[in-house]
Amino acid sequence: MLLKRLAAASLFAGLMGSAAFAANCGPEGQSIRILASDFPAIHAVVDAARANCGDAAAEFTANHTTEARQIMNAALTPNPAEYTSVILANATLTQLMNDGLVRPLNDLVEKYKDSIPPNVLITIDGNVMAVAFMANSQHLFSRKDILEQAGVDSIPASYEEVLEAAEKIRAAGIMEHPIAMNLQTGWNVGEVFNMIYLGHGGEFFAPGSAEPSINNEQGIAALETMKALAEYAHPDHLTHASNETQGLWESGQAALAIMWGSRGAPILDDEGSTEEVTSNTVLSAAPTVGGGSIPAATLWWDGISIASNVSDEEAEATFAALISGLTPEMVAENNDDAVWLLPGFEPGPAAAGVAGTVQGGARPYPMIPQIGLLHAALGSELTDFLKGGESAEQALADVETAYRTSAKEAGFLK
Repeated sequence: MLLKRLAAASLFAGLMGSAAFAANCGPEGQSIRILASDFPAIHAVVDAARANCGDAAAEFTANHTTEARQIMNAALTPNPAEYTSVILANATLTQLMNDGLVRPLNDLVEKYKDSIPPNVLITIDGNVMAVAFMANSQHLFSRKDILEQAGVDSIPASYEEVLEAAEKIRAAGIMEHPIAMNLQTGWNVGEVFNMIYLGHGGEFFAPGSAEPSINNEQGIAALETMKALAEYAHPDHLTHASNETQGLWESGQAALAIMWGSRGAPILDDEGSTEEVTSNTVLSAAPTVGGGSIPAATLWWDGISIASNVSDEEAEATFAALISGLTPEMVAENNDDAVWLLPGFEPGPAAAGVAGTVQGGARPYPMIPQIGLLHAALGSELTDFLKGGESAEQALADVETAYRTSAKEAGFLK
């Protein structure tokens, strides 16, 4: 499959115009079953859809879970599928498309086009496969009061400056483990490699092929950066994903963190933390690395997909309900929960990190079919290196070996 790479400029900018909204919920009496990740912006979209169209459906259920990525393929494989929609992102769209589990939306988009801004259609090979509603990226969170206390004059702009600041904080006796990152073994540690590798200018595959190309100078540099950061992270960092890093931040146990932009609003609000933490938290672009000029990050979108293995009536009712939630009114009520790709969004402090990362020219997460297999291999093979059990070269060789095995099984390599 030849996938069309999305241009960052068109996806993450130019959010002007408005969409005429009408609460058209499609066929009545249908079952709407949604699988989604568990963070505030997605809850906002699903809750708005439920409020608009829940009464017209025979049932309206939503499973918000941190395990959505792990269970989505199995859940959509039966006929009928367990869910009628998955709220997904760049990588998970290709994960489902590889197995033919989500349907083209061209006809539904045409029918409901008056409620859909044109800049949010994710089109691959001429087919609209998803409707995006928000942008996301991991970026830097800083405690300005702790930086000042440690004698750091400005918010770090590079990973080298992050490490220098962390050492000053430790040396001053303020925090032994000032850095928080999503380094949980599996998907999260693989994504941290991806971000830093792209920041070093790396390419994942040989040009025009599915042959891996990460065991190189940029890959080794990325791993060395990750290991240096891990030295200042909590001892349990290999178990930390978003909930854990947010918890560390809100409890005042970190001064520098790389976290998702979608965690910005919950961290800056007045729940679960203290005035000391929230008033001193600054969100900024993802750091550069190795002298590079772009943020070491990947740009993401989250959006709506519709399952292949459901009836056309369920598909339309689910699509109509979710589209009904993408309104300026929903955005206004939840403005700070995301960088919305929708009319009515007004960027605030919680959006500063993602906006800065976009403006800095960070690269989108690649929408190519085999990237999920490489990401999985990274997630499973890098832990030994971070624990000190093998060299960077050996870890990357192990990744490429594991990837080639799965790529051959999937038909990407011979």
